[in-house]
Amino acid sequence: MSDNKKIHVLFRHRSMEMGGVEKVILSILNNLNPEKFDITVCLNLNQGELRDEFPKHVKKIYFTDGKEDFSKNPLIHKLQLIRRRLKLSRALKNHKISDHLLGNKKFDIEIAPTYSAFSSVIKSSNKASKKVGWFHSEINVPTLQPLVPDILENFPQFDHMIYCSQKIKDLMHKHYPELKYPEESVVINAIPIDEIKRKAQEKIETLPEGPVFVSVGRLHNRKGYHKLIDAHKRLIDEGFHHSIIVVGSGEEMKNLTEQIRVNNVQDTFILSGNRMNPYPYVKNADYFILPSESEAWPLVIAEALILQKPIIATDTGDVGVMIKDKETGYLINYETDEMYAAMKTFLTDPELIARISKNLETIEGQFDNQKIFDAVEGIFEDLYQKS
Repeated sequence: MSDNKKIHVLFRHRSMEMGGVEKVILSILNNLNPEKFDITVCLNLNQGELRDEFPKHVKKIYFTDGKEDFSKNPLIHKLQLIRRRLKLSRALKNHKISDHLLGNKKFDIEIAPTYSAFSSVIKSSNKASKKVGWFHSEINVPTLQPLVPDILENFPQFDHMIYCSQKIKDLMHKHYPELKYPEESVVINAIPIDEIKRKAQEKIETLPEGPVFVSVGRLHNRKGYHKLIDAHKRLIDEGFHHSIIVVGSGEEMKNLTEQIRVNNVQDTFILSGNRMNPYPYVKNADYFILPSESEAWPLVIAEALILQKPIIATDTGDVGVMIKDKETGYLINYETDEMYAAMKTFLTDPELIARISKNLETIEGQFDNQKIFDAVEGIFEDLYQKS
């Protein structure tokens, strides 16, 4: 199919730091049919561990450089940050600048893969394009409330809204039943099963002597790692030897590092920072733990299931759909006491671990990637036909 006959699609996103949404974006980009779709990604910042991971047929455009390209000199670095802030502000406010960077191209469909990109898509100068939003968040979570007015303002202006889980959609309608909703679909996140299993074979440094719990996530307050440190400390003090490794980084790194120091668990609670490939850490650990206050359809749970790790996870978002309690994992509430009790159970109940491990041997059957990609293509094609 010639480029003129393809459906021209634009994804707008802030940056490509390692995260669940970014992995979902890459999964979609890698599997949309390039014979049908001409795809461009526009980043506010050319930043993040995944910024060079786009497939070759996808065109990448960005408004400003990422921190990776900045000077190591502190003074120059500060000046570059100020310059970047001004440049980005102008590009987001002035359509002539952003349109020029996009080659003044008219796209058929513009996509906001997360609520942080809602405004930029809705306010696009290309009024004729169909607008698609992707929503991954529990609308009632306290930390989201400052952003809710802007989310609600943009929601009805989309032509189609995709939710990553049924629960996320249900919560939205429960809390805002009077909102004028666009057309809607629920499309769960795709799982690159073969890629996960292949990357999990990569060699890494030797993990601490077991048992080892691993977690993968951004160091954000709602991820619950501060509670996990307290639960870990209590178990250590009671003589239950184990280690916890958290793969990820974020704004809570300093606070969590200080909490670890105060609790004197530096040798057993390890913040390893970001890893381009976190899968070997999951594969080589004994257990996986997700202590989050809120999630939607967490990709890390699916990845841990694929790698057949017994999981402890808070029952938030669609985690309870992904995991059968005490059959393919162990569900808890977002409480330090429950984290403590669940880890203690994993450390002292080999029969439960054996049963969960046995059930995980056939877990791949619950994931159907092709159905997911077909659903996304179908949404885009239907919107294009309505243009």
